[in-house]
Amino acid sequence: MIKDIMVHLDGSPEDEIRLEHAQALASANRVQLIGLFTNQLPDLTVAMPMDGGAAAIQVLTELQDQAMRDGDAKAKWLKQRWAGLQVPSELRRYDEPFGVLTGKVVQQARCADLFVATRPYGAAKAAVWPDLVEAVLFGSGRALLLVPPGRHRQGPIETVLVAWSGTRESARALREGMEFIEQASRTVVLVVDPPADSKPCTELTAHLAHHNVVAEVVTAESEDRSIAEVILDEARRISADLVIMGAYGHTRLREQVFGGATRDMLTASEIPILVAH
Repeated sequence: MIKDIMVHLDGSPEDEIRLEHAQALASANRVQLIGLFTNQLPDLTVAMPMDGGAAAIQVLTELQDQAMRDGDAKAKWLKQRWAGLQVPSELRRYDEPFGVLTGKVVQQARCADLFVATRPYGAAKAAVWPDLVEAVLFGSGRALLLVPPGRHRQGPIETVLVAWSGTRESARALREGMEFIEQASRTVVLVVDPPADSKPCTELTAHLAHHNVVAEVVTAESEDRSIAEVILDEARRISADLVIMGAYGHTRLREQVFGGATRDMLTASEIPILVAH
C-alpha cells in the first residue's frame, strides 16, 4: 500500500506538472508527499584544467556560487508552492554535482513507495533528467510514475492498461501498480503477439480476481508496428489514464541501439506510465 510519494523537482516549469500528479495521488490516498529538489552544481574536479591556476579556480568557484544563487531563487518559489499543499508534505533540497546528486536521489527513492518524474525522452522544452530517471529505475527497487512533458493532470485514474509480457519486469510492475488497479473502475490487460497455442493470461486474471479485479484481456498482433505503437493504440482505444508495464526486459544498451518497447514508450507516450524494473 502506498504511504509516501516522492516527486522530483528542479525549479523548471515541469515542477508544476509533476506536482499536480503527485499531489492528486497523495490527496486521494491521504499519504505523505515528499518533494526532492535537485540543484545541480558544476563538477569542479572535472572542469578544472590540469594546469589551472588561480584564475581558473576563481572562474569555477564563481560558477558554483551562481548555481547556488539560482538554486536559492528556485527553492524560494518551491517553498511558497509547498506552503499551499493540502496534504502532509516535506521538501528536501540537494546541491551537488550530477554524479553525487544522482546517487543521493536513488538512495532517497529507496525509502518511498512511488517516485514521480517526467518521461525522460522525446521532445521537451525543459531538461528532463534522463540519466537520473534511469538511475532511479535501475537502482531504487521502486516503481516510477513517469508523466509526459507538459501533460497536466486530466482527472482520477479510472481506466488502467496493463501491458503484460509475462516477464519478471512485467510482474514487478503489476505488483507495484496493484493499488492503482484495485482503485480503477476498469482494467485491461494487453498481450502483444501471444503464442498461437496458448490462452493468454489465464493465471494472471485469476490472480487479479483474488484482488477483486475483473480484468479484460485483449490480444494484438504487432505486424508492421512496434510494440510501443500497439500499446499506445490500445491505450487510446480504451482512453486509458495510466499504462502499467515492466521496463527494460532487454538490456538498456540494446534498446538504445536497436530500439525497444521501453525506450519507445519513454520517448513517445502521451499517457502517464508506471514502470518498474
